[in-house]
Amino acid sequence: MVDQTENTNYPEPENIQEDLKVSRMMAKTAVEALKDKLGEDIRILDLHKVSVLADYFVIAHGSNRNHVQALLEAVEEKLEEAGYTIYDKEGMESFTWGLLDCHRIIVHVFTQEARVFYNLEKIWSQGQPVDPEEI
Repeated sequence: MVDQTENTNYPEPENIQEDLKVSRMMAKTAVEALKDKLGEDIRILDLHKVSVLADYFVIAHGSNRNHVQALLEAVEEKLEEAGYTIYDKEGMESFTWGLLDCHRIIVHVFTQEARVFYNLEKIWSQGQPVDPEEI
């Protein structure tokens, strides 16, 4: 049997708090970019207690495919300017939805119809909503 008290693979609590601060700053940067380009119904879900996928999901929609494209490009630019790495991009061809995976946060941008269809807020309802104005 492994003695868990000697396992050094688990981060210390203060390191977790520091990691979450970085994740919050990333989410704040993404929200600011979405606001600058008039992203609609911007939501943040805190998932750090329910998933290892990411600490936060940032979710928004645009009014049409061109708007979705502009939102994704603005978020990508702001995150990279701030020194954050985008590890993966998905859905960039269709522009009915797209995501930017930064490991700590995942930014999801949809058309309104695609957002209703995918309904991430319901799928990830165990995540804690965070007010974008307070992040």
